[in-house]
Amino acid sequence: MLSKIPINLDKVKAKDLDKEILRAAIIAELDAINLYEQMAALTQNKNLKKILLDVAREEKTHVGEFQALLLKEDKEQVEELEEGRKEVEEELAK
Repeated sequence: MLSKIPINLDKVKAKDLDKEILRAAIIAELDAINLYEQMAALTQNKNLKKILLDVAREEKTHVGEFQALLLKEDKEQVEELEEGRKEVEEELAK
């Protein structure tokens, strides 16, 4: 993502704007996690690796914060997450 919102928020209905902002924020945090973890895997500097992985963990907390708020704002998302969980359990039980 690298600092660009992946959708045109001007075209989002007002009632859905906050949900889309939260989703964009989650995407940004996931993008940051991937970037920091990839850089940590590349470096040989132990101090740099330690800090990059620590910052990546902080970004994971941010994902949780945005997701928690999204789940308060979007009840359909709650239902679909539960459906996805059930599908995984069913598939793993095979």
